[in-house]
Amino acid sequence: MAKKRIFSLFVALLSISVVLGACGSGGGDGASGSPKELSLLTGGTGGTYFPLGGEIATSIQENTDIESANAQSSGASVENMQTLQSGDADVAFTQTDIAAYATKGELMFEDGKVDNVQAIGTLYPETIQVVTLKESGISSIEDLKGKKVSVGAPGSGTYANAEQVLEVHGITMDDIDAQHLAFDESTEGIQDGNIDAAFITSGTPTGAVEGLSAVKPVNVLPIEQDMIDKLIEKYPYYAKDTIKSGTYGLEEDTTTVAVLAMLVARSDLDEEYVYNITKSIFDNADKITHAKGEFITADSALNGVGIDLHPGAKKYFDEKGIKSE
Repeated sequence: MAKKRIFSLFVALLSISVVLGACGSGGGDGASGSPKELSLLTGGTGGTYFPLGGEIATSIQENTDIESANAQSSGASVENMQTLQSGDADVAFTQTDIAAYATKGELMFEDGKVDNVQAIGTLYPETIQVVTLKESGISSIEDLKGKKVSVGAPGSGTYANAEQVLEVHGITMDDIDAQHLAFDESTEGIQDGNIDAAFITSGTPTGAVEGLSAVKPVNVLPIEQDMIDKLIEKYPYYAKDTIKSGTYGLEEDTTTVAVLAMLVARSDLDEEYVYNITKSIFDNADKITHAKGEFITADSALNGVGIDLHPGAKKYFDEKGIKSE
């Protein structure tokens, strides 16, 4: 009887240890807080996140004690936040505005708030471009009232950007004839005269806009500094941005705003683990060969973050004496 009790106790203890081990596993091998195999979610193979993520994963593997860092293709920002929430990955690319919606349970995350993700740092701008033709006579955001404007699909990041930019200018979706088109459809619509302008959130130069500018002279509407200040005060995941003269044939620099591509991590990863990841990325950013690598600097990495910083990332930036603007 005693032997039976001892055996039953052993089985119970073994079951508890298995359960605890399962609860502690993260996206890779090892303890949840410091997996030996790091999974880095990126985006589709044809976009920017995937190739850039491959270089970042290589940098992490070469400059930390992590045994392997793997860049994985994914459905990008929204899906990445959901995957981190489920604990099936460790670090991910996302946009700053999407991260903010996720952590607040807003818009596309109304049915599933993400509560276990914190920021590592921002990488490069995804510029809000309000595109029209020079010949349209539209020269300001205020001029969009009553016009046929593409604002992206309802629930999309572009739609939210359009709604918020219009809002600080005292304009609602009811004040325009809103069209819900993809970027290519938007520029085709502008070229054909079917719409007057389009909101496009993308890194510059954007292929669809370049294609339009090759056919007809374009204008990108500026956002004035007072409106930028108002927008950032209410929605801190935005950052000021400038589209340089020469882009799309523009004759002068155009001031606008951007959300930013950023890296985020599960909040249960160890502080020292994330510190080493952050250090490996930003101390070696000059070795990144991807075109977007020129934007990746420690000095700008806290601009427009918009969500809580992971303690490990904070430790790195504190050591560098870098504070958010």
